[in-house]
Amino acid sequence: MITIDGSAGEGGGQVLRTALSLSMITGTPFRIEHIRAKRKRPGLLRQHLTCVTPAAKISGAQVQGAELNSTTVTFEPGAILGGSYTFAIGTAGATTLVFQTVMPALLHADTASKIEFQGGTHNPFAPTFNYLERVFCPLLARMGAEVALRLRKPGFYPAGGGAWEAVIAPAKLRPIKIEDAGARVSQSLRADVSVLPYLIAEREVATALQLLDWPAECGQARTVRADGHGNVLMVEIAHENVTEVFTGFGERGVSSEAVAAGVVDEVRAYLAASAPVGPHLADQLLLPLALAGGGSFVTGAVSEHARTNIAVIEKFLVIEFVIEQLDDTRWRLSITR
Repeated sequence: MITIDGSAGEGGGQVLRTALSLSMITGTPFRIEHIRAKRKRPGLLRQHLTCVTPAAKISGAQVQGAELNSTTVTFEPGAILGGSYTFAIGTAGATTLVFQTVMPALLHADTASKIEFQGGTHNPFAPTFNYLERVFCPLLARMGAEVALRLRKPGFYPAGGGAWEAVIAPAKLRPIKIEDAGARVSQSLRADVSVLPYLIAEREVATALQLLDWPAECGQARTVRADGHGNVLMVEIAHENVTEVFTGFGERGVSSEAVAAGVVDEVRAYLAASAPVGPHLADQLLLPLALAGGGSFVTGAVSEHARTNIAVIEKFLVIEFVIEQLDDTRWRLSITR
């Protein structure tokens, strides 16, 4: 059994999610202690439990300590079982994080899987459904995975109520290299509102287009149906080798113009760095690359969050990540055995 110090490094929920994925795939039990010990509210929160329960279900795991505020969890997996599942996270819990926990394991199942998710799809503290659909899953497809997503209804914080499905076919991932972005092939932005004035979306789109100096046809404002108030602005930039999506959320007391300006700042920082893989995608690519047993990508400064994730991965797999600084703004992450 592997023992993990949940307070090491960045010490967040990603440590638990990565451990769950790799425990299921390798069949190795683990015990994680001092969970989120450095945080203001230590121990498991509801959003962390929503990943443990689905992981246990698809692998028939024996679990101890899976309760609110617990600082220690033991997870002993069984065989990974494909098939049909429904995971109702409740309210606005991030269904996308549950997907990223169980999806790698279901790639190793003996049959295809279909998962119905219910809960949050657009959460400020997790990848959005659109990010999975436009950024993450296309790269998985290049690595040999067949993962199809379909959104039925968005779920915004705090009401939630979103619904979507994922169909995952068994696959063996192959290495990928993302050393440069390639030529830009498209650019677009969209603002969605639910149970809020359409003018909010229009102002976000107009401001972002102006700041980016993009033509009007690159922007779209929409009203969508959801179970409560919600507003999200998404900017997508597609290059030959990678697509990135930058997201901002409306909130009470923050103007539409300020929301748009914040997202544009992220876009400009990404383009100025000349690194094809942004910081959030860098985090999310670590596990697929590790499971493929090779590959590399170039990103900006490697975050503490990513370094902590690497440390967990290296506990379960016989691989080593190499971090190489290329210049003032770019780093290469690659894998050796």
